[in-house]
Amino acid sequence: GVDCDEDTGHVIGLDLSSSCLYGSINSNSSLFRLVHLQSLNLAYNHFNYSQIPSQLGNLSRLTYLNLSHTFFSGQIPFEVSKLSQLSSLDLYFLQFNELSLTSLVGNLTRIENLDLSGVNIFSTVPNIFANLSNLRTLYLHHSGMHGEFPPGIFKLPNLRVLDVKYNQDLTGSWPDFQYLSSRLEEIDLRSTGFTGELPISMGNFGSLIALDIWGSNFSGSIPSSIGNLTNLIYLGLSNNTLVGNIPSSIGNLIQLAFLDLNDNQLSGPISFGLTNLTQLVVLSLGGNHLTGPIPFGLMNLTKLKVLGLWGNKFEGQFPISIFKQNNLNVLDISANKLSGTNFLELRMISLRGNKFQGLLPRSLSNSTMLEAIDVSNNQFNDTFPSWLGNLPNLKLLLLRSNKFYGQILESPETNYQFPNLRIIDLSYNSFIGRLPLKSFRNWNTLKLDNEFHLTYIQAEISSSDGTYSMHYDYDLAMQLANKGLDIAYDKVQEFFRAIDMSSNRFVGEIPSYIGDLKRLRMLNLSNNILTGHIPPSIGNLTMLESLDLSQNRLLGEIPSQLTQLTFLEWFNVSYNQLTGSIPHGKQFDTFENKSFMGNLGLCGNPLSKKCWVSDSSPPLPSTSKQIQDSAVSLFEFGWKIVLVGYGFGLIVGVIIGNIVATRKRDWLMKTFGMRQRVQKKVRR
Repeated sequence: GVDCDEDTGHVIGLDLSSSCLYGSINSNSSLFRLVHLQSLNLAYNHFNYSQIPSQLGNLSRLTYLNLSHTFFSGQIPFEVSKLSQLSSLDLYFLQFNELSLTSLVGNLTRIENLDLSGVNIFSTVPNIFANLSNLRTLYLHHSGMHGEFPPGIFKLPNLRVLDVKYNQDLTGSWPDFQYLSSRLEEIDLRSTGFTGELPISMGNFGSLIALDIWGSNFSGSIPSSIGNLTNLIYLGLSNNTLVGNIPSSIGNLIQLAFLDLNDNQLSGPISFGLTNLTQLVVLSLGGNHLTGPIPFGLMNLTKLKVLGLWGNKFEGQFPISIFKQNNLNVLDISANKLSGTNFLELRMISLRGNKFQGLLPRSLSNSTMLEAIDVSNNQFNDTFPSWLGNLPNLKLLLLRSNKFYGQILESPETNYQFPNLRIIDLSYNSFIGRLPLKSFRNWNTLKLDNEFHLTYIQAEISSSDGTYSMHYDYDLAMQLANKGLDIAYDKVQEFFRAIDMSSNRFVGEIPSYIGDLKRLRMLNLSNNILTGHIPPSIGNLTMLESLDLSQNRLLGEIPSQLTQLTFLEWFNVSYNQLTGSIPHGKQFDTFENKSFMGNLGLCGNPLSKKCWVSDSSPPLPSTSKQIQDSAVSLFEFGWKIVLVGYGFGLIVGVIIGNIVATRKRDWLMKTFGMRQRVQKKVRR
């Protein structure tokens, strides 16, 4: 890392990048005595947030200074701005308390390459940049720049690269230079506040190799003069409000490898000029209002790796010749009005929301690199594609809302295991038989290095022609019913695991081994004909966030083990035949009435029907014993009353009789004696 002058022996170059240096630099360091030094690279070391030494000003012959990723902080010493010989200054990703661009670059009149990306500048772009006539590259992205960008910078005669992306408060417009031929090769205005229309004069930027204005606020139509930019390799105009047709002159850009016009308001048919772009690796036209058929000429694009035509109004037969291309990795033609049957070979396939019908092509089983298949919302009429179970990389299988039918057998003879599957959606079909869950029991043993990192299922596309390299990540998107809502996922996390088998005709009990799927995040078995009890083993699914078992014929009580699901946000067992008290505690205290309605035997919060006995009361006797004990008690009580009454009457009667007998003897004799005489006369 040391360069010396061959004549004098003086050290003129020192490269200590990525040398594991740590701590601050002593002001007495011998480094600052290398007064003949012309190049100093300290990048990718850790100087523990110390301040840049002011002694750097002693190295007055420096032409190259690289301090990127060095973890310096504080303030940039004034002495650095005195290094008037500097032609290259790189301070990428340094955090300073205060940075005055005017003070920093005011004396750097020879600067050619300036990188202040990631530096928290939080200021306007000073006009002094337009006096820097030697400037070749200017990187200011992610730096908090705001205010209006000086249009004069576009006129700098030697400027080749202008990168100000991800400064949302930086405003400006595309310069309308009628008679200026720019030498700019790369312009990156992604995610800025630039507005206005793209002028016809943009065709004067004939040296452009890469142009990206993603996520800005450009409007109007794409000027036909864009066809003059014949050196373009990379063109990204997505996420703006561009309207009108894709100009046919775009077919002049025969070196183009990347074309992204996603998420605009473009209309009309695909320009046949696109079929001339034989170097295309990525073609993405999704999220527009494009109409008509997909041109068969796309089969000429033999280098194509990504084809994104989703979310348009294409119709007619899908040209199967496109799939003869061996390089195609990603196909997304979802949300159109296309039809056809046999069409597929290739890594991510999304045909969602079209009119495809017939059988699912068996040739898919040969695509061993295939990671995702989404054919939801079509008219496929087929049995379950068990022959896909041997695909080693398949992570996502979405068959929702088709006409799939029949029983899904899981006998050993079928020999399908789906070893890498994370998400399966079979909802809204006509599958019958028992739940096919055995194939996913390996989820508990499947371990990912990035299990707890925010990584996404995506295709990574790289391309290079020797002069310009390109890297493109295509994120898989999907639509899934989760937590009671149809959710559109722009990205799918690698660790997300979901099973949706709702709205079919599955029967039988939920198997107890469902508790083995311990990495499951979402489970939807609603609207089937499932019977039996809810397995307590579901309580083992500790990562579960959404559980829907509604509209079945499930019996018994809700297992108390389900209260262990502390991540559970959505729970629905409505319209079954469940009984008993609803468990309470933890997540169960947050669920609403609608989660349990339609179960006449359920009681307890949040239902209005309360249970008769609280949990703290002693248990009631059985019904028959209770009735028997009550009858015996009543019988004993009744006889006691009779005996008491009889005894009391007997005593009173004896007393009264004795009194009458002694005091009314004559009355008794007269009364009973008369009766006796009457009886004798009658006998005679």
